[in-house]
Amino acid sequence: MLMGTDTAPIKDTGAESTPNPDASGPVFAASFADDLHTLFQWRRDVRRFHSTPLDEPQLADVLSRAVSTAPTVGLSEPWRIIRVDSAPAKALVNENFETCNQAALAGYDGEDAKLYASLTLAGLETAPVQLAVFCDAGTAQGKGLGTATMPEMYAYSVVCAVMQFWLAARAVGLGVGWVSILDPDQLSTDLNIEPGWKLIAYLCVGYPEEDHLDPELERAGWENRTTTPLEIITR
Repeated sequence: MLMGTDTAPIKDTGAESTPNPDASGPVFAASFADDLHTLFQWRRDVRRFHSTPLDEPQLADVLSRAVSTAPTVGLSEPWRIIRVDSAPAKALVNENFETCNQAALAGYDGEDAKLYASLTLAGLETAPVQLAVFCDAGTAQGKGLGTATMPEMYAYSVVCAVMQFWLAARAVGLGVGWVSILDPDQLSTDLNIEPGWKLIAYLCVGYPEEDHLDPELERAGWENRTTTPLEIITR
């Protein structure tokens, strides 16, 4: 039996899904769909990491497989990934975070400010791997297909790649934290990034200190996930 939440089990029937008679692709068992749903739930935004070095071939394999199969507008593949490894570069990123975090704290008052100050909002000091993921919307690859009316599709393609990596990393026991409390322009300057590249995600990657089914912000009392059924509006 697979656990979908800590209170509601998902029954593994072992039955196969009904195949499309016109399709020639693989047919996934119902149990795989249950496992995938469980993976969605256990994908957490990790902020606390063990300092244990990662298995570098495994990391490279997971990253390559996830990103190379991500949806990409016009097959443009606009993602550009920078591994931030040196102590000076990491120090600049951490300084960027601290500056932005203090500015964000100043925007709250009362109990919200007190709670915000207690939150762990980045794993920069402990994560063994840090990746800065950029979007190159100026790429010639893809010949601009699908972006004339929606140029933001380049960035959305990169977000899809990030999400696939996030899930693939979780599937092999790695945790990923997405740090958004950063000044992207300052980061690009500090890391000497190519002009025109836009920061999409700054990711901390490592083995989580602990695993939780519920989001950390929910446990801390910052906010709760919506529990009402998803509303789909029909026009």
